[in-house]
Amino acid sequence: MKLMYLIILIAAIFCSCELVTTSEEDKQNITIAAGGGEGSKIMEIAAQKYMYENPEVSVEIIDITDLGNDRMEFYLQHLESEDPEYDIYMIDVIWPGELQHHLVDLYMFGADKYVDCHFSAIIENNTKNGKLVAMPWHTSAGLLYYRSDMLDKYGYDGPPETWDELEEMAAVIMDGERDEGNEDFWGYVWQGNAYEGLTCNALEWTASNCGGSFVSPDGEITINNQQAIDIVEQAAGWVGTISPSGVVGHAEEDARATFQGGNAAFMRNWPYAYSLARSADSPIRDDFDVAPLPAGDSGSGAATLGGWQLGLSEYSANKELAADVLFFMAGYEMQKMLGVESSLMPTIKDLYADDDVLEANSFFKNLYDVFTNAVARPSTVTSDQYNETSERVFAGIHDVLTGSQTGASAFRDMEADLEDLLGFPTGSPKCD
Repeated sequence: MKLMYLIILIAAIFCSCELVTTSEEDKQNITIAAGGGEGSKIMEIAAQKYMYENPEVSVEIIDITDLGNDRMEFYLQHLESEDPEYDIYMIDVIWPGELQHHLVDLYMFGADKYVDCHFSAIIENNTKNGKLVAMPWHTSAGLLYYRSDMLDKYGYDGPPETWDELEEMAAVIMDGERDEGNEDFWGYVWQGNAYEGLTCNALEWTASNCGGSFVSPDGEITINNQQAIDIVEQAAGWVGTISPSGVVGHAEEDARATFQGGNAAFMRNWPYAYSLARSADSPIRDDFDVAPLPAGDSGSGAATLGGWQLGLSEYSANKELAADVLFFMAGYEMQKMLGVESSLMPTIKDLYADDDVLEANSFFKNLYDVFTNAVARPSTVTSDQYNETSERVFAGIHDVLTGSQTGASAFRDMEADLEDLLGFPTGSPKCD
C-alpha cells in the first residue's frame, strides 16, 4: 500500500502531456531550510508536486545538519543577520519561543483557515503573544521498540511496564543471545549523547518517576529532587551492562542501527524508526513491535513530545508566496504522505481515521493516547532561554551517565545553574 500510494502520487506529479515553458530566470524562488532524513525526502516530493501545479515557482530544499543543537546555531546565524536566503525554516517543537521574533505571524496570510484541523495543543505551542509563528508539520513522541520474537523465545507475555522490568528482561535476553554466540547483542539502546536527545530521554525518566520536568509550567525550578536523582542513577547503571558503554555517545540513528540490525532487545526512539525497521531489507521487519515507555514510581510511563513545524522568515523577500508553499507542505495530502511513507505522525486530527495511514501504522491508533498526552519540554516557560536550559540539563545528566559526577552533585549543580540562568525560584515537582 505504501509503495502504491507513492507511485500514484509521483505519477500524478510527472505524468502530463503539457510542457512547462517558464524559464528558470523567470521563476520565483522559495528556499526551505530542512533537516535531512525521512521528512526531507517527503518534502522533496512535495516540492515537486507544488512546482508541477505552479510551474512559475521553484522550491528548493536545503538539508542542514540532523543534530538539533547544531541546526539551531545555523538558523540563528542566518536569522540574527536578517539573511533572506531561506524563506521557510523547519523548526523543532521547542523552538517557537526562541525564534518568535524572526518569524512571521501566519495569521496575516490566512492560517485561520487551517488551524482548527490541527491538534490544539501544538497550535498553542506555536502561538506566541497571539502570533502563530509556525505551522505544525508532524508530531512525535518517544516509544519503546521491542523484539516480539525475543519476548516469545524467553517466555515473556508482553513488553515491560516498568523500568525495573525492562532491566530484568533486557539482561535475560541479552545474556541468552550472547550465550548462543552473538557477542554484539545488547539489552537496551537509547540516546545518551550530550545533546537534545538526552534531554528527551531524561525527561521521560524523571516524569515517569514523579521527578518532574526540570522546570515546572508555572516557573519553578524543580530539577533537584530525589525521585529524579534516583531514576537517572538507575539509567547510569545501564551503561556497560544492558546498554553498550558507547551509548553515552549515541543519537537516534546509532540506536536504530543497532536495533534494526538485530542486535538489541529494546530501543527507545521516535515513530520515524517504525517504517524503516519495517522496510523490505530490514532483518527484523516481522519481529518487532512498539509500546509505551515504562513507568517508574508514578505508575505510568512518560513520552516526550517531539515534532517539527514550518516557520516563515521575517526576512523572506516573498512572504506571500512562501506562506502558500508552507501551507501546502503542512496540508492534508502532504501530512498523509508523511504518515504513510515515513511513520511521521500527522498533526491533522482527521488523518488518524484515514484507512491508508492506519494500514501503514496500526500503532497510531493503538497508542493514540501516548501521542496526545505526551510530556512537553519546558520550552514555553523558559521561552528564548530554553536552548541554554536544555544544554545545562543534558550536560549534567551526561556527567551522571559517564560517572563524572554523582547524581546528588550533578543535580545540585544543575539547580544552581538554572537559578542563575532563569532567575526562577526553586520548588518541588507535582506527581498525580
